[in-house]
Amino acid sequence: MSVIEACAICPRKCSAYRDEIGGKGFCHAGTLPKIARIAPHFWEEPCISGENGSGTIFFSSCVLGCVFCQNSKISREPIGKIFTKKDFIKACEELIEQGVNNINLVSPTPYAEFLLDVFKDYRPSVPIVFNTGGYESAETIHKFEGIVDIYMPDFKYASNTLAKKYSNAPNYLENALASLKEMISQSGEAKFDDKGIMQSGVIVRHLILPNNIENSFDVLDILDQFSDKILLSLMSQYIPLGNAEKYPEISRRLTEKEYQKVLDYLDTTALDGFLQELSSASEEYVPDFNLI
Repeated sequence: MSVIEACAICPRKCSAYRDEIGGKGFCHAGTLPKIARIAPHFWEEPCISGENGSGTIFFSSCVLGCVFCQNSKISREPIGKIFTKKDFIKACEELIEQGVNNINLVSPTPYAEFLLDVFKDYRPSVPIVFNTGGYESAETIHKFEGIVDIYMPDFKYASNTLAKKYSNAPNYLENALASLKEMISQSGEAKFDDKGIMQSGVIVRHLILPNNIENSFDVLDILDQFSDKILLSLMSQYIPLGNAEKYPEISRRLTEKEYQKVLDYLDTTALDGFLQELSSASEEYVPDFNLI
């Protein structure tokens, strides 16, 4: 793929011109991916990482602009190495040779067209995970039907006001909801191998923000309608990184009292899945983006 004349991959539909090296849109991504890290990762949900790790591929650039982004080193500043189709397939195969459970595409959306081109000719022997911030175009997600096995979107906000304030994401809620429905329609009910490693399905992640537990209540209410079709991963690992210090209400970590209130509310729903210990909110879990 050489150029995209008018990009409409994400909900921004910014019509940016993109060549192989870079672009003029919100994400500044080119058509060839910049990749900041490729390595087995052991801190995903147990059914994703297992004992062998998840074969994570961290893409630079992002369609969101979260003020608290823990990966801002690569989401704001597209560092890393540019990969061709041949390079990318080789990297996937090297991960598989290390015994990983899956190929985990982290923030892949800017490079959706590249990935569609890769996977029309190449099918890895392990599941493909689409690990996304959740701000997706349902039309783009639809193109991955029959390619992606596991979707892992965030569902950050139940309010477009909060989404605009903290992630610069207009019309977040309707797009997150429409794309989630598309993911569910593709993946169906979760399936696992005999070791408990997920082979297909949808895991929806929600990060609880300090001073915003009502948002978490509302998100849980929205997700509850899909309780028989998704697994929930409720995350307490919020760390005020990025530009979070400029927003006093989220410039601290989550308190135990706040977390417990969300857990209590979760008990009123039919959602099942994974919980994080509050102690997991540590910078030691932020990946090193110097491993290519």
